Amino acid sequence: MGLITFALRAGFLLLPQRMQLPAWLRRALPFVPAAVLTALWAPELLLHKGVLYLSLHNERLLAGAAAIAVAWRWRLAFATIASGLIALHFFDWLA
Repeated sequence: MGLITFALRAGFLLLPQRMQLPAWLRRALPFVPAAVLTALWAPELLLHKGVLYLSLHNERLLAGAAAIAVAWRWRLAFATIASGLIALHFFDWLA
């Protein structure tokens, strides 16, 4: 199983130089990190016990919105993480 996982992950790195990726794939590859990151954090913010929870009582959603605002404004990873954690504790304290 480990060998299969390694082969799948290393496949792009071990391709021969003469083999080119299709243009559509080369255009899509820069968006992969953002898509994967969104797939990781979106369920944590939007779901509660598997059910969509869009409410002002959802402290994770509010903290996520605060962190997104900080990330959009200053584009600093440390500030984004710190503001998200502080907001999460603040909104949890309010509840």
